[in-house]
Amino acid sequence: MTMNPDMENNEIAVRVRDLEKKFGDFTAVNHINFEVKQGEIFGFLGPNGAGKSTTIRMLCGIYTPTSGSGSVGGFDIVKEQFKIKENIGYMSQKFSLYDDLTVEENIDFYSRIYNIPEHERQKRKDETIKIAGIDAFRSSLTSTLSGGWKQRLALGCAIIHQPKIIFLDEPTSGVDPITRANFWSVIKEMASLGRTIFVTTHYMDEAENCNRLVMIYHGTMIAMGSPDEMKTKVMKHEILEIVIPSAQNWLERIANLESIKETALFGINIHAVAYDALAAAFDLKKLFEKEKVEAYSVNKIKASLEDVFVSLIEDYDAEHKDK
Repeated sequence: MTMNPDMENNEIAVRVRDLEKKFGDFTAVNHINFEVKQGEIFGFLGPNGAGKSTTIRMLCGIYTPTSGSGSVGGFDIVKEQFKIKENIGYMSQKFSLYDDLTVEENIDFYSRIYNIPEHERQKRKDETIKIAGIDAFRSSLTSTLSGGWKQRLALGCAIIHQPKIIFLDEPTSGVDPITRANFWSVIKEMASLGRTIFVTTHYMDEAENCNRLVMIYHGTMIAMGSPDEMKTKVMKHEILEIVIPSAQNWLERIANLESIKETALFGINIHAVAYDALAAAFDLKKLFEKEKVEAYSVNKIKASLEDVFVSLIEDYDAEHKDK
């Protein structure tokens, strides 16, 4: 693919400055700033409606920003949208596949869409099928594939032109955990070949696979860093895991303790964000002794990405509740 010469001398694949997108009075993306390095898996993590898809569509030249600037592969996201579309791979949440075509026929169709020279198409198709891991389904009608295999085919169609930068918008939404894990193995394989992967997700476990990630909420960036940085530097409080019968009945009472910032249910247990772990453990012991509860345990644990995200959202909501 043809990259802008500016990119060849720069390790930054995507650059965004003060990017904003409004729809009428609604601000979908609120003056965000970040850079994505060449060859990394960069995650955009947030709940549905947070602004992830709107951001990715601006970067892919589908939406024009309301204000701010950015570049993808060295091309300006406002002035060179067509060049960006030629030089990236983009897989949306509802990537268009043709159910009445076979796997190979779908790939052939997209190879023509991307104007791949005829003498290169067979080689590209074979390489793409190998990367996507769909060789066993070459002759299968797309309509007969499961959701997970369709996702792999959609990815193959999005990368047939061998783009250096690939945008994946919620690529594993609606598929089972095993399929998600297999799909991420494909993403890591592509990254190992030097491709830059920009992926949006609302799955916390998926975000662990990213080299770096942004947490976004209500269109606003609330944190950025590697998964480990999120759990150590960004998370400023300690986490206690509380194992107790009928945990959901204790959430509010534990949250009301002065030493506890907030609580959340994780499976059948409680994660409590503590201002001070020792003080919180003492307060919990007093509470449970008063209520004559003996079958419980309290342990300090390392924060998960979900702990970090829940805590940051609580901070954001508290700060903006009167705005």
